[in-house]
Amino acid sequence: MRMSDMIAQFILEALKESGEAELQRNELADRMGCAPSQINYVISTRFSPEHGYQVQSRRGGGGYIRIARVQMDRPSMLMHTVNAIGDTLDLPSATVILDNLVQAGHISAAAANILLTAIGTAALAPVAPADRARLRARIFKLCLLEAAKGRE
Repeated sequence: MRMSDMIAQFILEALKESGEAELQRNELADRMGCAPSQINYVISTRFSPEHGYQVQSRRGGGGYIRIARVQMDRPSMLMHTVNAIGDTLDLPSATVILDNLVQAGHISAAAANILLTAIGTAALAPVAPADRARLRARIFKLCLLEAAKGRE
């Protein structure tokens, strides 16, 4: 297992207990045997608002990182996701977003797979490469808007 996966798993385990985890960056780095910057990397890439988390940090001697899972109802979470997506969307980012929505129970795995197929490389092959990310974002947002209305 990669170091970043182990750090993420540790944080997820801490979140399971209370829905919130307060961590000392340096202590966690010592415990995991890595640099504090690797802790920062994992938090910024896997525990961002786009992934459904709220992160607060305080630097200094008594500093901490507090991570909490954002609790939203399905329509609110889907609308939050739509608003978080910019004008373009790459396929790896879309996959992560959908994985998070499935894990949170906001969409089914079947719906996520259908959406991934609709925005995937094969489906967008006829579109000019420069336009694919823009079209992918548009399709993705429209599908999530329909899901927010109760249509999956």
